[in-house]
Amino acid sequence: MNRIKAKFEELRQLGKSAFMPYICAGDPTPELSRKLFKALEEAGADLIEFGVPFSDPIADGPTIQKASERALTHRISLRQILDLIRELRAESQIPIALMTYYNPIFRMGEGKFCAAAEEAGIDGVIIPDLPLEEAESLLELAPKHNLATILLVTPTSPPERIRRIASVSTGFIYCVSVTGVTGAREALSEEIRPVLTKLRKHTDKPICVGFGISTNEQAHTVAQMADGVIVASAIINVIESHLGHEANIVSNARKFAEELAKGVKGEI
Repeated sequence: MNRIKAKFEELRQLGKSAFMPYICAGDPTPELSRKLFKALEEAGADLIEFGVPFSDPIADGPTIQKASERALTHRISLRQILDLIRELRAESQIPIALMTYYNPIFRMGEGKFCAAAEEAGIDGVIIPDLPLEEAESLLELAPKHNLATILLVTPTSPPERIRRIASVSTGFIYCVSVTGVTGAREALSEEIRPVLTKLRKHTDKPICVGFGISTNEQAHTVAQMADGVIVASAIINVIESHLGHEANIVSNARKFAEELAKGVKGEI
């Protein structure tokens, strides 16, 4: 069974939500992103979203844009990231969702990418700039390689589009909590509950909420509404605030992730 599917089935039986932190592969260095991956798993992550740095990340705000820029200074490629994940798989079976823009997949070729992703140990893909209308071939290829295709729903998605996304998304559905780009925010969006209500009318698949969650209290609140909580920019902010101090980056990211995990699990 796909690791993402198995993890959500396990958590549902326990009555728990999933904590899913994000890091950008290669940020601030490839070796540090490897250590951060391990630290997040040790901190209580249920799944990890691993980002592929891209030069034009249109869905991302300044925080993740800068993380991509730092990673790209090391000229890290999609193939190198697949190699890194393959190495991590030697010691970890945590579900991994690869967040990538479509261009690197297009350059590799969808068929080659799906085969390489399966071989590396990736469990699902999130492609924020691939519209549903243009995803047909990938939606057909991915299941042949045990890859979940995780589609995004936003507060502005019309009802028919929500229905279609809910019907074809696998692994989980990514519910974008705000209208706009990624980034930590002081308060939770009031748009979360309405969009979750719309989604629930069309599916019982797991729904994870991301964009803007930055504290354990916010994570706790979202976990009571959704099947999973995704935290990205707030973690990247911790990394950025300790640049130049490798040990501090890893230890502080782990500590912050532990607090977020407690929030998701209701231990605040």
